[in-house]
Amino acid sequence: MAKDLTVILEDRPGTLADLGEALGAAGINIDGMCGIPCEGKGVIHILVEDAAGARGALEAGGFEVSAEREVLLLEVENRPGSLGETARKIANAGVNIETVYVASNNRLVVGVDNLEQARATL
Repeated sequence: MAKDLTVILEDRPGTLADLGEALGAAGINIDGMCGIPCEGKGVIHILVEDAAGARGALEAGGFEVSAEREVLLLEVENRPGSLGETARKIANAGVNIETVYVASNNRLVVGVDNLEQARATL
């Protein structure tokens, strides 16, 4: 089961390195990641298989894990239009996409407001 963790970082040099080192020392692999600055903080989404292990390593390292959610992890073709086709199927089912980013191996990470409905559609 794919899990997305939202981690809040101080917006300063070295915090992303600290996050990577904390997870690496705990043996946690990052399968996908997205980060943006927001209101003076860094908001990082990471895709991990071991959410409990990642959360423990991050919190022990002084990081704030603000959210954890199950996400869709979809294999997509690396070609023009793939995102539009996938997003349209989800939209036509009346499901809202709340988070989206790309993970390793041409996989799309999608956080939605109705996981079961989205799964049934795809």
